[in-house]
Amino acid sequence: MHGTGGLLGRESEQRRVAEVVGAARNGHGSALLVLGEPGVGKTTLLRDAAPGAGTRVLRLDGYESESSMPYAAVERLTGVLREHLAEIPERQRLSLQVASGAADGPPPDRFLVGLGVLSLLAAASTRAGLLCTVDDAHLLDRESLESFAFVARRLGAERLALVLAGREERELDAVLRGVPVLALAGLSPEPAAALLNRSAAGPFTPTATAAIVRATEGNPLALVDLAADPLLREMTDLGLGPEPVPVGQHLEAHYLRRVMHLPPASQRWLLLAATDSTGDLELLEIAGAALAIDPSRREDAESAGLVHLEPTAGFRHPLVRSAVYGSASRAERRRVHGALAEAAAKLGLVETEAWHASRAASGTDETVAERLVRAADLAAQRGGSSSRASILARAAELTPSGPVRGERLVGAAEAALEAGAADVAVRLLADVREAGLDQVTRGRAILVRSAAALFVSDPDGVRASTSDQLRAADEFHGHDVEREQRALLQAFERCSSADRLLVGVDIPTLGRRIAAGAETPGPASVILRGVAALILEPYERAVRPVREAFDAILALPDRDLVHRGTLIAAIGAFLWDDAGRRAGLERAMRAARDGGALQALDTLLWVGALSELMGGTVSRALSFDATVREVRRAMGYDGENVVNAAVMAWSGSPEETVEAVGQAAAAAGWGGVEASATAALAVRHLAERRYERAFARLHPLVEDPFLQVTPLHLADHAEAAVRSGRPEDAAHAAAELDARARANGSAWCRGLAERALALAGSDDDESHYAASVDALSSTGATVELARSHLVYGEWLRRARRRRDAAVHLHLALDHADRSGATVFQGRIRAELEAAGGTAGAPAPRSGQDLTTQERAVATMAAAGRTNAEIAARLFLSPHTVDYHLRKVFQKLGVTSRRQLSERFGPVTP
Repeated sequence: MHGTGGLLGRESEQRRVAEVVGAARNGHGSALLVLGEPGVGKTTLLRDAAPGAGTRVLRLDGYESESSMPYAAVERLTGVLREHLAEIPERQRLSLQVASGAADGPPPDRFLVGLGVLSLLAAASTRAGLLCTVDDAHLLDRESLESFAFVARRLGAERLALVLAGREERELDAVLRGVPVLALAGLSPEPAAALLNRSAAGPFTPTATAAIVRATEGNPLALVDLAADPLLREMTDLGLGPEPVPVGQHLEAHYLRRVMHLPPASQRWLLLAATDSTGDLELLEIAGAALAIDPSRREDAESAGLVHLEPTAGFRHPLVRSAVYGSASRAERRRVHGALAEAAAKLGLVETEAWHASRAASGTDETVAERLVRAADLAAQRGGSSSRASILARAAELTPSGPVRGERLVGAAEAALEAGAADVAVRLLADVREAGLDQVTRGRAILVRSAAALFVSDPDGVRASTSDQLRAADEFHGHDVEREQRALLQAFERCSSADRLLVGVDIPTLGRRIAAGAETPGPASVILRGVAALILEPYERAVRPVREAFDAILALPDRDLVHRGTLIAAIGAFLWDDAGRRAGLERAMRAARDGGALQALDTLLWVGALSELMGGTVSRALSFDATVREVRRAMGYDGENVVNAAVMAWSGSPEETVEAVGQAAAAAGWGGVEASATAALAVRHLAERRYERAFARLHPLVEDPFLQVTPLHLADHAEAAVRSGRPEDAAHAAAELDARARANGSAWCRGLAERALALAGSDDDESHYAASVDALSSTGATVELARSHLVYGEWLRRARRRRDAAVHLHLALDHADRSGATVFQGRIRAELEAAGGTAGAPAPRSGQDLTTQERAVATMAAAGRTNAEIAARLFLSPHTVDYHLRKVFQKLGVTSRRQLSERFGPVTP
């Protein structure tokens, strides 16, 4: 089929591939997924892709026997491009080497490996570009496929074209979601008929031609091979009656007849090659020797046009392989699999040995199952969660019924969940019989089910997640202290998600169980004692153990801190430690970025955005929210579906839209999202001077307090109460804040307490206003500082001290602008005008017409990040960052990073 593009009518498909390659040569990296059934010409399309003069071409193929070997294709890629490994960042280079089995180290996150592949391919791109084609992508191991999917989604300004081809399979489509698709169907009737009759000894009748074209759906390879089938020509009534043309059976039978014409020894070699599917000639030779097959018999198969032997053994068509393999008896296939397993063992191919041994087994076989478990452990060492899941699942199939089988299924479910396949994890657990499991394994199964429910936002699972964690902790008790304490910490973290929608356990019971878990010496005992105190003790008595817990959390190594974002935010808020909370979250985010832990980074950014809205800046919250979108896109999800209701409220989304998002979240069990949206809308009402409405939203939250969250709303509640004529409520909120500030010594808490005392106190007492501004000036709570200047200025204006009022109102406006709290600008400007001051025109919003990715790049560049640092944070290549930065400079009319910093203000993403 080579060189038959014009005849076969593939001009438009060839142009589409050429466009992708041409874009890459011009510095616009792009990717394409070519889908189609066997024989429609995917391989020919890739082979005929004309990259242009000087463009390097790199070709890879998928192999079925490598499908459960983690990063097998990535290993081959790094082998070909090893000379460029030194050009990529050290952490990415190590991740590729560990994933490929070339170095020891901590198992890398799959997204870090993906970034390493992107950097490696970008480094290999010459000025003329690089074309990388991946054929039979549906046969790639899951980890390598996800790495190429990552590259396809993050291409930008690289001179790199990535074209993958595979069959239309659900998993391939799911992993490569978001990548442009070129679907190859059969040829249209006219070129299909021309190909059929050109390939035949003589033309078919028009009726038979039409029937064959319809039956094959224009599949080019089927047409070529069937044209030479003498049995098809003997069907003189072909296409004349209502019976369908049995093309599928005829095509496979056609190949099988060609096989049967070969000598028996050559047929046995073909069965060996069909059973192997790697094409590794050394492996085939060793296995063939065990089966007493003469190596020269492979030349018979090649002469018959059934296989090719260079550079590896491969079949002309998948149906040739299926015909050979399917015609053999089960006993014959098991015998050949056994020979291949022995050959793989001699070559030290542990995964290949286990794969073939599992298929040579009949019924259960604990010896083979143990081999698979060892292969699964090797996959885990390389970061291959998907492969580990599939290998352990197969090991469980070969394991006799009982606790060991259940434990292996649970391990497979854990690995599937780690790989992001929650549905697979649930299916695996459905086969677990828990009656015979040990307690630790039962606890692990509970945790997997709970995490899977959160992953898919199952309402019942989200609401019951805290009680599920406690059930798991009870199973671990007395058997595994580390797992028990980890489950208890997760129980506290999960209760923040459900908030007041929590079911299955009340907050005091949660606190008592956590306190009991802290009594056993373990790695998290200090932290658990602090969390128990946070829940159970009066505030002034809780501060000391909670502070000790916070210090212990911040002392955790990076790999542990990555998964403690919710805990950092919660305890930092309880202590009103804005600096410690911000530092802890930033360190966790940095560790997650460096390690490629995008799922953890997604959570950290979400938590960080909410934290900034309560004790930081709106600008930072918006930056985190924008980065979440980029992270979601990098993981293959639609970034536009990211909806943080609280951020929406602060950034001016319609009130009814924010309410709808909050209500939808509550319906899915996420009560914390609805509560944060309600509180954020209340703040917006305060900015709009809709004080009654603000009080109506805040009062139910304050009357039904929830752990460390409610005290953060007390200053807003006091302001809403005072302005709506409810002085007693305001005084109560102010007194509680004052007591907390005395106990924790926090400048942030003291600043809000002084503002609440000022609003609730005597109208002739200026001291609390001044104290609020003074306290907040030493914190990062810039929005709160703006608001304290605002209420101080309002008080001064009412006291007819207009000049002093204007000073504070100008400061309020400046801090509101710099912190992104634009919702307060209208109220501040109105007060300035009433005070006789001039507010000036509203400052232009920096980056208003920038894309999400451009804004993220601009914000980080303004904060002093280098291109390499920005690339690592956004999971892009430095080429793409440079491209976006040039676009930013052009749109904003700036020529330096210093000017960019002036436009964006002192924002540290």
